[in-house]
Amino acid sequence: MNDAKGSVDDIDPRTRSLNAPSPVQQFGPCGRIMKTSALVTTIQDPASQRLTWAKNPLSVLVIKKVRDMSVLPPFIELVRWLTQEKSMIVFVEHSVMEDTMLSSNSGFMEIREKLNSFQDSKDDLTDKIDFIICLGGDGTLLYASLLFQKSVPPVMAFHLGSLGFLTPFKFDNFQQQVTNVLEGHAALTLRSRLRCIIVKKNEDKDKPQPNLLVLNEVVIDRGPSPYLSNIDLFLDRKYITSVQGDGLIISTPTGSTAYAVAAGASMIHPSVPAIMVTPICPHSLSFRPIVVPAGVELSIMLSPDARSTAWVSFDGRNQQELCADDSLQVTTSIYSLPSICAQDQISDWFDSLAECLHWNVRKRQKHFEELSDLAHCKYEDSLNSTSKDSLLVTD
Repeated sequence: MNDAKGSVDDIDPRTRSLNAPSPVQQFGPCGRIMKTSALVTTIQDPASQRLTWAKNPLSVLVIKKVRDMSVLPPFIELVRWLTQEKSMIVFVEHSVMEDTMLSSNSGFMEIREKLNSFQDSKDDLTDKIDFIICLGGDGTLLYASLLFQKSVPPVMAFHLGSLGFLTPFKFDNFQQQVTNVLEGHAALTLRSRLRCIIVKKNEDKDKPQPNLLVLNEVVIDRGPSPYLSNIDLFLDRKYITSVQGDGLIISTPTGSTAYAVAAGASMIHPSVPAIMVTPICPHSLSFRPIVVPAGVELSIMLSPDARSTAWVSFDGRNQQELCADDSLQVTTSIYSLPSICAQDQISDWFDSLAECLHWNVRKRQKHFEELSDLAHCKYEDSLNSTSKDSLLVTD
């Protein structure tokens, strides 16, 4: 007899996505969402998303911005403090260990032997890292997302780059801020990611296809072709529309403030369970960006009458060609990226809108009382002019 309740896998993926930020409540070896009564509600309360540790975190991955001399002194100061004061196991990229600019720094050479290195695409960090510290701009957070294609440790991002929309922490008092995180005093923003799979026409349909998780967006464009891109969009295997233009952006709420907003899309708070579909320079005045529920499956294929192929990129990387009869499948991943907040979800996001994008910045309209004298003078001038005109008419 079948179980009336069913298994978790039998539930509609959209239901799972909307009932909670993710079925996976654990991030890395130690980090997890604090269990509160709000977790059983239909809609996740953002204020309940707070970090707690199952055990004291011991290892940290430090990612720094590349080719930037200004990041080196903060990087050395942070790594020395983590190893000497906090006795933590610190991981860095292998390229950092071989950096000539760092090798000539006596302060770095003192702690170099205490660091652990890894190589991207070769070493597996899944069960080795408790949390991540990023030093740089938004690109460092995107790189951290790329490194972990399943469960991601909590990410603490310091603003040492150009824009800093996703990096809310200032480095001035990093000791106190990192200590607060280690003690579990931190709010989280669970940033959803997109699971992307390209199914090639010549490959076995039943064979498991490699997937890629992206934090910002997946972009389908015409590449070097001089012709308009002509692609068909399907939602849950139902034909929606054809896209004629420069391409299409499929973005997460986090990515809505990146390429998508530059193409005319709205800005969505990262806690909203949604996927945004934005055309790039569409050849139609009525083709506007749309928002669809998180958990739906989007499929993109070349239209039968397309004049050329299309090109797909994932968070600006790993560009691949989409040929005839190939399909790109995009849906919400169950593995979100837990981003540690400097204040809270709402304050961090609106501060970034104001400071980085200058959202709703304009000169304030003067108070009416400040114009009262000027208005009174104009009113008297108007009365005098009217009385003179009436006298002329009477005469």
